[in-house]
Amino acid sequence: MDWVETTGKSIDEATDRALAHLGVHRDDAEVEVIEEPKAGLFGRIRGEARVRARVRPAGPRPKRSRRSGGHEDRPRNDRPRGEKSRAPKSGENEASRKERSVSSESVRKEKDTNNGARRPKQGAPDSAPKSEKSSSKEDTMAEGISLAEQGSIAKEFLVGLLASMNIVAEVTVKELDEETVELSVNADPPTELGVLVGPRGTTLQALQEVTRTVVQSKSPSRTDRILVDVAQYRERRVAALGRFAQQVAQEVADTGEERALEPMSAADRKAVHDALSEDSSVVTRSEGEEPRRFVVVAPA
Repeated sequence: MDWVETTGKSIDEATDRALAHLGVHRDDAEVEVIEEPKAGLFGRIRGEARVRARVRPAGPRPKRSRRSGGHEDRPRNDRPRGEKSRAPKSGENEASRKERSVSSESVRKEKDTNNGARRPKQGAPDSAPKSEKSSSKEDTMAEGISLAEQGSIAKEFLVGLLASMNIVAEVTVKELDEETVELSVNADPPTELGVLVGPRGTTLQALQEVTRTVVQSKSPSRTDRILVDVAQYRERRVAALGRFAQQVAQEVADTGEERALEPMSAADRKAVHDALSEDSSVVTRSEGEEPRRFVVVAPA
């Protein structure tokens, strides 16, 4: 996945925005600081912090080893280890020659066909088709699957999950941009969907992570941003956090004392940062470690 670049009044704020944009936990992302805000007169901060982030790869891109059978598992000289010559030594006895289990005629034929590599055991698949099949699989994994296919996999998983929970709901897929797909779960009435949201969206966040993991298992080389929303919870949550942040900012501006908010997810922290980004009377920053990371609203 490509890097996402974000800005903020502080590095923490820019990082929170990047994590929320990617929809992943801090431990699942790679973050690089591009530019730090500069200190101005009287302790004021000039400029913005700029960071870039991307989803941390689950592991190195699979590189298929061709040590799958036949002559491919031999050393580079195509001879069994310890054998210095294809012809039997003059000092070998009859028992040693029998252990080779091939005749001199077989050795000669093998030299003509595969440059001295031993013939695969009878019944083993031909090495050339296996190599072609492995190469084809490598190409497919290197390319990954399209965003539409990822959305289809995620939808199939969510539909199956809802069915197993006896929840009647509709799952729709929408591509928000070239690297983001959102799956919306809706029902009428939406009351029974509360179990998928949980307290302060914790269950919804876990559901999103599980859905992304399912998609990633089908496409190890590429997984884009997978978002899951239930009954427009995220939209309503952002609006509520915005109103709450404005109230806190007013209190901080009136009292001149900073205030630490309760621990929040990266998405909720981003909502607070965004809500107060245009308010010149306060500044925001994030402190603490996940999952107890929180936002601090301080006088500007």
